[in-house]
Amino acid sequence: MLFETLLVLKFKQHKEGDFESHFSSALVLNAGYEPLKVISWQRAIILWFQEKVDILEYHEISVNSPSQAFRLPSVLILRKYIKPQFNRTVRLSRQNIFLRDEYRCQYCCKVFPKKSLTLDHVHPVSKGGQHTWENVVTACSACNNKKADRTVSQMGLKLYKKPVEPKWPLADERLSFNEHVPLLWKNYLSSLSWVG
Repeated sequence: MLFETLLVLKFKQHKEGDFESHFSSALVLNAGYEPLKVISWQRAIILWFQEKVDILEYHEISVNSPSQAFRLPSVLILRKYIKPQFNRTVRLSRQNIFLRDEYRCQYCCKVFPKKSLTLDHVHPVSKGGQHTWENVVTACSACNNKKADRTVSQMGLKLYKKPVEPKWPLADERLSFNEHVPLLWKNYLSSLSWVG
């Protein structure tokens, strides 16, 4: 019955484009409230039906089965504690850099949609800079073009925050946010060193 219900769930949309991609994800917390990973809304509902998680926060969007509506889970907590894998290194990728920097240009400090962002080497590669967590930041197109292949000090710029390698296991997961980390997640991520 559970799987039949999930197969017929449909998005409740009032108009085209109502559903944003970051509403389709749920943050999973360990029983001790440590962030573990991001999963799809479908997987979140299955875990809830299987009584493996409790739902702490909901998105404002619902899906419908033939007999009832379900608000999409946003934050889940496992009922049983699992040993986290903190020894993994976080993959240096465009998406993970955007996540670390919260989709904020590190030069003008403004938040932008993903499609308007680029990556910038603080110390340009042409001048010996490396492609590392400590040298790559999120930048809007305008700031990146203005900086070009000059250093931050040559431009008289200041970084919004010092770039560091995240220690957050969640950053290893493939995330699909349109613009930024969902607001409902911020309280659960505030203990992490690179989340504002």
